[in-house]
This record gives sequence, structure tokens and C-alpha cells, in this order.
Amino acid sequence: MIEPSEKIWMDGNLVPWDEAKIHVLTHSLHYGSGVFEGIRAYETRKGPAVFRLTDHIARLYRSAKIYTIEIPYTPEELIEATKETVRSSGLPACYIRPLVYLGYGEMGLNPLLSPVNVSIAVWPWGAYLGDEGVTHGVRMKISSWRRHDPNIIPPAAKGTGQYINSQLAKVEAIKAGYDEAILLTSEGYVADGSGENVFIVKDGELYTPDLSTSILPGITRDTVIQIAQDLGYTVVERNIARSELYLADEVFMSGTAAELVPVVEVDDHKIASGEPGEVTRLLQGAFDDAIHGRSERYREWLDVVPAAALKAPAA
Repeated sequence: MIEPSEKIWMDGNLVPWDEAKIHVLTHSLHYGSGVFEGIRAYETRKGPAVFRLTDHIARLYRSAKIYTIEIPYTPEELIEATKETVRSSGLPACYIRPLVYLGYGEMGLNPLLSPVNVSIAVWPWGAYLGDEGVTHGVRMKISSWRRHDPNIIPPAAKGTGQYINSQLAKVEAIKAGYDEAILLTSEGYVADGSGENVFIVKDGELYTPDLSTSILPGITRDTVIQIAQDLGYTVVERNIARSELYLADEVFMSGTAAELVPVVEVDDHKIASGEPGEVTRLLQGAFDDAIHGRSERYREWLDVVPAAALKAPAA
């Protein structure tokens, strides 16, 4: 269960957590017609800092454009609203969920007649795949569910309804005893996890599926590519066959919720030694320095949010 913060930003106002309510006939509740972002604020020496906030809000607007949703605020207003919500929480670190949804107005498939509402919630959230997964790696299953075709559901948009595809894959993997799922494209190439992008390491180079393989253009994915290139690694975006996962020197996943997680097994195939690899560990360390403000090189990725009174997250 989510440990609540004190307030949620809803359509321009901070409201108490328990009063953040919507009507049962909210359009997005029935038809999945919303867009959202997942963002993190990290504890730094200067206070809570939101990681790549401008980039996340820009992607939110791109998603809304694809779904023909007119957000009634400017990007700058939502950036400030995010900071305000983080500040009001008093949390030193938190997960942030901006949501643009179609509210109570007209029912039916036509979304154009429904009002557009915006909310921003924050809460304490640890490692999505667990601290054990971050440290020792996770076990993955190739899902029987395929990633949706780009001409059926637009993968470049982070739409609420399209995550049913990810939920099916996630539940299947968990019930089979794995930590997470990897979905393939309709052509059988590796796409991504239920909520993460995929990387493999082979012979000292990094490979990741390109944007034509029905993947979300992940901001953490982009971060990893930038850091890896800065460290001197070659990063190649191309189609990846399922068997390449089994034969890789290293495999890891990236995402805002998951952060950077080693994969030690796919479909009961041990990856190399079955332990997180050297390149993965190096990237984890560089990523951790970046998100916590210990790296001057990536300081521009952080928006510090001074808070008057910080409170510790719940145990």
C-alpha cells in the first residue's frame, strides 16, 4: 500500500491526500484515456532534487499530443507545480506521478468532449524490483504476451490504458516465479520489460533495442546511454534477438521506477556467471552519483527543491 504524503496537486490546488477524489464516470477510468509520467526526486546535500524534471514534463506533453489531449497548463506551470508538491510533502526523496486524465463530462468513446484534469502525487517509494534485485540481480521471463504494434497503440506515448499490456506480462511472470517480464515485438525481437528498457553487454559494447521496436523512449534509457558513452563505451541501438539475451555477457534493465537493475537469469538461462557484471556495476555507480548530485558533469539533470521542514520517509 502506498504510504501517503500530505497533499496532492489537483488542477491548480494542493488538496489533502484523502480528499483527492474523482467522479465514478470519469472518462479515463472507463476508457484508459490518460497520459502520465513517473519521476523521482532524490536526496542530495542541497535538499530533494528532481531528476530530469524538464525532460519528463516534455515527454508528458508529447504523449498528450499523440492522444489529442490539450493540457490546460504550460510546461513551466507543471514544472513549478511538481516542485511545489515535492516541497509540500517534506520528503527528502520521493516518487512523483503527474497524471493528465479526462474527467467527468461526456461518456462514450469520443474523448474530445470531456474536460482535461491534471494531478501530481508524490510518495516514498524504494527500489521497484527490490533492494535485493538492485544488489544481486533479478530473474526475467520472456512473456507470452507480445508488445503492441506501433500502428495499434503508439509506444512513444506513455498512455494509461496501454499499460494493460504490461500488466498482463508482469502478472504472468510473477505467477511463474520470476521477478519481471521481457516482452517481444510482433516480429519476435526483444522490446522491453513491463516498465523498463533492456540493455545487453557483449564483448565490451552495449546494445539496446531501437525506438522502432515498440518501446517507450525511456529517459533513464537515455541517461544510461549518455553515461555509458561518456565512460567510453560504444552503445548500439538495433534489433536484438531473444537468444542474444541468453548469450550476453551482461543484461540489465533501466527505468525511473526500477532505476538500473542487473539481470542474472532469463528463462532459466543463467547470464554468464549468474552475477551482476562489471559494466553494469560501473554504470550503476555512475548513475547513482548523477542522481544524488555527486557528479558535477550531470548536475544540470537535477532540479533542487529546498524544503523548509523535511520528514523522514516511513519505515
